[in-house]
Amino acid sequence: MKKFIVIRLLQSIGPLFILSMVIFGLVRVAGDPAVLLIPEDATKEVYEYIRAELGLDKPVYIQYWFFLTQALQGDLGKSIRSKKPVTESIIETLPNSLKLVLVSLLFTIIGSIPLGVWAAVKKDTWVDTTARVIAGLGQSLPTFWVGLLLIEIFVVQLEILPAQGMGSWEHYLMPAFCIGIFLMAGIVRLLRSSMLEVLDSEYIRLARIKGVSERAIIWKHALGNSVLSVLSFGGMDVAIVVTGAILVETGFAWPGVGG
Repeated sequence: MKKFIVIRLLQSIGPLFILSMVIFGLVRVAGDPAVLLIPEDATKEVYEYIRAELGLDKPVYIQYWFFLTQALQGDLGKSIRSKKPVTESIIETLPNSLKLVLVSLLFTIIGSIPLGVWAAVKKDTWVDTTARVIAGLGQSLPTFWVGLLLIEIFVVQLEILPAQGMGSWEHYLMPAFCIGIFLMAGIVRLLRSSMLEVLDSEYIRLARIKGVSERAIIWKHALGNSVLSVLSFGGMDVAIVVTGAILVETGFAWPGVGG
């Protein structure tokens, strides 16, 4: 087990190194950071001072080395917007992001498991068709478009939900739906396929012959074995939710890491 963990850690060094280079390069492509930190009427002397202070007057490979070594020490620099250390800002806003992620995961579980099971049990009926359409839409519609659509319907037209911020339970509804809809769609499709395979297995037929109730067969025996395939993708699912949360927080002005 220890050998496996060590091998996995060593394998992750390469991708992380490449990712750090991509992030460093994207920041430089976005423009000169010094220009963003000084007022428009600042003199050239101020501009040169800021560049020297940030190490931007050094060669690119030196800048990258400073960026990498500081990141490994937990120093992510200062935020251009808040002027505070990025690490401090993350620590302050992370609890809000975690709250939203947990609510979205709860929404995903409550919505996907019954829908996936029902679609498998009612195979080739309108229920199955509806579940597959919902799953297809959930995986194809862009998250930002879903957010704009929700704002248009529930904020602009119906005026029943708040558009931004974090406060009451109502503030969680639209962001949690946006984060969870993609993940829910994937789980519905995966759970449906797994349930169909399990329901057609020999031990399920044997359980029916023995007189086990259909409810117990579906929700205890079939679901218990089918959900294992869903859990095997748990790590990837959580990564999708966290990534989606950053984008959604920006759209709904949620005071989290991405807000």
